[in-house]
Amino acid sequence: MAEPPGLRDERGEGAPGAPAPASPCLADNRLNLDVYPDGCGHFLQLLERHRGDLARVEFVRLSSNDRLLGTALGALPLLRSLKSLVLKGGHARDEFGSRRPGSLTSLPPDFGNLRCLTHLDLSFNRLSTLPSCIPHLRSLRVLLVNHNSLEALPEDFGCLSKLTFFSAMRNQLKGLPRSIGELAALQDLYLSENALEYLPEEVGNLHSCTELDLSGNRLANIPDSLANLKCLRRLHLHSNLLVTVPASLASLPNLSRLDLQNNRLRAVPPEIQTSPFVRLRGNPLGESEPSPRPVIAQCHTFIHFFFSGSFTVTSEGCRVFLDCGICFCFPPGAASVPLCVHFRTLEPDPRWVKLRHHDVLLSPVLELQPHGLEFQQEVEIWMPFASPQTLQQREVVVRTFSGQSWSDLRTKVGQRKKSKHVACCSVLHFSWFLVVSRLVENECKVPAEGTLLFSSVDPDIKVVFPPGVTEETRSVKLQVCGEPWSDSSPLLCLSQDCPADFLRPVRIQLPLPLGVTGLNLDRSRLRLLHGDLQGQTWDDITSQVVLEFTHLYAIFEVTHFSWYWLWYTTKTYIGGIAKKVYERLRMYQVNFIALQRKKDPEQVLLQCVPKHKVDPVLKKLQDRYRGPEPSDMVEMFEGEQFFAAFERGISIDMDRPDCVDGRLSFIFYSHLKNMKEIYVTSPVDRKGQAVKGQVSFYRGAVPESVPEEASRRRKGPDSLWLATLPIKLPRLKSRSGDNSSPLNGFSFPPLNLGNAETGYLTQANLLSIARRVGGDWQTIGLNLGFSYQQIERIGYNHREDLDKQILDMLFSWAKQNSEDPNCVEKLITAMKESGRQDIADEIEAIIELGRQKYRESIRRVGLEQESSTEDSATAMV
Repeated sequence: MAEPPGLRDERGEGAPGAPAPASPCLADNRLNLDVYPDGCGHFLQLLERHRGDLARVEFVRLSSNDRLLGTALGALPLLRSLKSLVLKGGHARDEFGSRRPGSLTSLPPDFGNLRCLTHLDLSFNRLSTLPSCIPHLRSLRVLLVNHNSLEALPEDFGCLSKLTFFSAMRNQLKGLPRSIGELAALQDLYLSENALEYLPEEVGNLHSCTELDLSGNRLANIPDSLANLKCLRRLHLHSNLLVTVPASLASLPNLSRLDLQNNRLRAVPPEIQTSPFVRLRGNPLGESEPSPRPVIAQCHTFIHFFFSGSFTVTSEGCRVFLDCGICFCFPPGAASVPLCVHFRTLEPDPRWVKLRHHDVLLSPVLELQPHGLEFQQEVEIWMPFASPQTLQQREVVVRTFSGQSWSDLRTKVGQRKKSKHVACCSVLHFSWFLVVSRLVENECKVPAEGTLLFSSVDPDIKVVFPPGVTEETRSVKLQVCGEPWSDSSPLLCLSQDCPADFLRPVRIQLPLPLGVTGLNLDRSRLRLLHGDLQGQTWDDITSQVVLEFTHLYAIFEVTHFSWYWLWYTTKTYIGGIAKKVYERLRMYQVNFIALQRKKDPEQVLLQCVPKHKVDPVLKKLQDRYRGPEPSDMVEMFEGEQFFAAFERGISIDMDRPDCVDGRLSFIFYSHLKNMKEIYVTSPVDRKGQAVKGQVSFYRGAVPESVPEEASRRRKGPDSLWLATLPIKLPRLKSRSGDNSSPLNGFSFPPLNLGNAETGYLTQANLLSIARRVGGDWQTIGLNLGFSYQQIERIGYNHREDLDKQILDMLFSWAKQNSEDPNCVEKLITAMKESGRQDIADEIEAIIELGRQKYRESIRRVGLEQESSTEDSATAMV
């Protein structure tokens, strides 16, 4: 185990007489120990050895997941100069990637003696009551107790007269003390996702409050005194039980956002309903919902969209919210003239979305147009992303495509309600954007005078650049991959922005493999490997460098940068072993599932699931689907392409853009849903017997000729095969009589959408289309013009019956638009906007066949092309 972190002088070197620092955790008056597994132990050792030096510490961070937290809590009040204290949990995660709360349940009473403390963060812990010492912290300005189990706040909470920021999100608060109105300096109050049933009138005394978040509670009403908050800018009341709101809220002079979505409001005062900053979606209002597509977005307007579309921005600026969670902020003056912005989300294609080694894709691709147009001011883009399993060695960035290559943007990461993670970047140009998780990059500028670079992932790794190492300043990046284990050290990657070698050797320090020290080291077993940037070849350069050893580290010098790996082994040829281990670091263990919908076995769901998510995924699907056990575990790379092929009498029932030669194409991304739901069929007469087929997964193209025995077992010579799962189509039951309706109980008059010249869509055509819609029916319905309330109503009326939901939506739209000559074009456009190009192509093929029949009928009766269609014979498809 490394020595505990020591103090550092202004030059970053160890203070005389102090132990060699294991990390830069103490910088000036800051002590950051929450990233260390034994941070509290390090703190106690520092306190024992350097108590006088620690007296000047003002900022301390410790993990409440630490086993020595209780002992450390007793020593913290000794830091009389302490201004900021962070005792957060959540540094450890369970098997599903969720944060584990810390062990903190209270604080010692003498914490109230920390007279200088202004910032206290106790989030992600097990507090059921607020520690009694907190109201005695009279200098406290910022208090965070998010993600605890607080049921109430103490009555003397108002004693914190200097408090400006208080956040208690994700607790169990049922009410607030009246003394909360005494917090005259409070500016930001966040109480979302609690169990609040009422608010005291004294809340109206928070005259300095600028943002108040009460979303996700049980409020049935709010006090009129909120109208006294003249400084209030943002008021979040969505996802409550509100049935009415005071009309006086519309008179707040600085209010720019009032979110009332997802309540029980049946009537809203006209003063509020006509305000441009109010959001009302998800309420059972008597009036119909306005069209979701605006013309001009005025300043402070908040607009909602789905997965593709457009909106117009003026010089006054606006904020735009997409229903997929993406948000834009256009500041005033960003666009000098009215500008129409087009957006759409795309599935990532590995042919142009080039991930680097060890990258993890966390979001689909967002395309924004017009490309290349320069804004006058930076536009903020907020993109939601799937939460990675761990961020200890990784960081989240937004990556953009210039048309030639991808580059990373400066990114801020935040968290919204319901633990939804978002990444924010600021841009002057629109292009393509996505969110990735990459290895943590530590970057520095190397001047001619030299410098020192540490790894924030493993502070035992450092690079020393001596004076004269370069003539011109260079930018150098350092990345660390993997944990040390018995055979090797962590994997180190060094890169720079200059192709030339350094003028003087650069000194690199790597920790020795676990269990190896300078005392028991056998130098004949130590191998230093150098890898190319792609990790394809690993060369043993032990004999080409001078290796020095201390008790814990190996030190060597190089003049050029790449991958470096320290191995401790008796094997002479280590390059091949290192290549296999390097590939293993990039691979994910996955299982395949193939499930059939219980009510419609022809509807098959295929999915590739990371091994640790298989059980939760199956648990969510078990009520609607049934099928075999998941496949055996296989290993796949991030971004690897694979195919699914139906075999032994089963085929795909439709043409799809992702289907080539009867094979469905998939791309594996570990944090995205690698799932497709399709309809299958069989040429066998199923009225007489069931069909026992299978679906097989392959890394590449399906071999052209596979022996029948191999087709059944899929083992042996077929190196591309991954897994095979059975698919069974039951024997069809014959209909009794001829009166059964293909509309599943729906009854509509015969439909002929379109016109004779352009081609018709008949009732039979719509039935064929309905079979292919599947789970996309809601998206298609929204793009056809249905409101969210109408979609929800259809889903509720036919819950647990997907077929009836689709038929109700599609035929209701057809009935309403049967007289519209452009209805077929609208249907095709809606399919394209919903990502169902396959259905759009089928409709266009039907229409083209109708046009051909119409032209043939014209020629058959000898009429000219310009003859009236009223006298021509019409062709029905």
